[in-house]
Amino acid sequence: MTLRTLRISPGRLTLGDLQAVHAGDVSVEIDPTAGKAIAASAAVVERAAAGSAPVYGVNTGFGKLASTRISEADLATLQLNLIRSHSVGVGEPLSPSVVRLMLALKAASLARGYSGVRPAVIDTLVKVHNSGLVPYVPSQGSVGASGDLAPLAHMTLALLGEGEMLVDGKRAPAAPLLRAAGIAPLALAAKEGLALINGTQTSTALALHALLTFEPVLEAALVIGALTVDAARGSDGPFDPRIHELRGQPGQIDVAKYYRALLVDSEIRASHREGDDRVQDPYCLRCQPQVVGACLDQLRHAALVLLREANAVTDNPLVFAPDAEGVGSEPYGALVSGGNFHAEPVALSADGMAVAIAEVGAIAERRIAMLIDTGVSHLPPFLAREPGLNSGFMIAHVTAASLASENKSLAHPASVDSLPTSANQEDHVSMATFAARRLAPMIRNTAHILGIELLAAAQGIDFLRPLKSSPALEAVHALVRERCPSVEGDRYLAPDIDRATLLVTDGSLSRIFRKLPRLPVLWIAA
Repeated sequence: MTLRTLRISPGRLTLGDLQAVHAGDVSVEIDPTAGKAIAASAAVVERAAAGSAPVYGVNTGFGKLASTRISEADLATLQLNLIRSHSVGVGEPLSPSVVRLMLALKAASLARGYSGVRPAVIDTLVKVHNSGLVPYVPSQGSVGASGDLAPLAHMTLALLGEGEMLVDGKRAPAAPLLRAAGIAPLALAAKEGLALINGTQTSTALALHALLTFEPVLEAALVIGALTVDAARGSDGPFDPRIHELRGQPGQIDVAKYYRALLVDSEIRASHREGDDRVQDPYCLRCQPQVVGACLDQLRHAALVLLREANAVTDNPLVFAPDAEGVGSEPYGALVSGGNFHAEPVALSADGMAVAIAEVGAIAERRIAMLIDTGVSHLPPFLAREPGLNSGFMIAHVTAASLASENKSLAHPASVDSLPTSANQEDHVSMATFAARRLAPMIRNTAHILGIELLAAAQGIDFLRPLKSSPALEAVHALVRERCPSVEGDRYLAPDIDRATLLVTDGSLSRIFRKLPRLPVLWIAA
């Protein structure tokens, strides 16, 4: 299959571009206009390497060893040793989608022309990405400052032909795979090893992976939440636009709009519009725009931060080429040490995402509890056809409660837990890599909670027949019933939960959501 080519203009990646890289839908190329800036910054490093002045990362050691001078003859060995010594990650390998993002993000960052690497470095990153090769990168070992050192070192070691690739989930030596793909192993020049491992590309890729993975789950959560409103014969009054305009929170306004669109023309709602003795619905129904809308705002903010980070230069030291005339206070350019490698923006965004993901699952768990409570939902106890003889959804709710509780623990902020490293030279770190990595299991937990709610809400609708829900929600109910029959009596329910959860994660409910007219998208262009 021939893939579409995505031309990367450094500093101008969009969320749609990142989504395509994440999905493996594109090959990438760097806009040729970036070549001038790349060459100019590489020339600055070349001059620094040939000079006598100490320059961090070019002719000195690293971290606490920055005061150690390295001879000109050993500059290439210095960079090679840096990659070898920093390839110390542990744990399960990062997924191919995350590694694809790492390769593309690193290439895009270096191509902005502030890292001092030769075009060959960027070309190798691009070729490995486009060949479909996936460097073996252990998932644990980065504290998210001084760059994602260990994971990026493993990625780079594979480019050098000394590391490993991931093939069908198994580790394989990189050199023969590079050879088979026609890719020459990369040989490092001055500063290039440091440029490859300094940066936030692993933590950013992990956080983007979570953002992209959670988007269809959140869309499914909105659809399922609306189905539960009808199953519980809830009111659509709390979604009145006048309420939400008065508060002015954009996520809340949008979520209320989603619910109105999902519930429009429901026979169930029309049947109890008059004469219902319930004055107000419980918060898990009534406050969905306020709760999930706040989560949506948090996720939209994270998307903006992560997009900025994906386009950023997070190397150190940074290389500033002279202006076109080569005049001014730095006629030969400059290498300036700073701290752009510190991933605090990613860490804080990932922590915010964690809370949002946990809250989407938490309110879904409360909706399940409401559905099985006959005193609140007015449905049979535990949604069982013959309560007592059958337990219905009693223990399915327990599973949802356990997952919601687990997410609460995982939502504890990672960014507040700094530990000094490198003999106290690196004395405050972000923990962004773990902050982002822990989002994937949280999303799985929330998806399972939503899968259970989907089954429970569909069962509730069954009890209200022959009344019908809205056309959109009837399509959802039909989709569930294609995979999972109504629970007429107690049976082995775990396979149904798995099938319902797949509807949450595979985009099936998202497709129904996105067919609704005139709805604002979440954070990625539909």
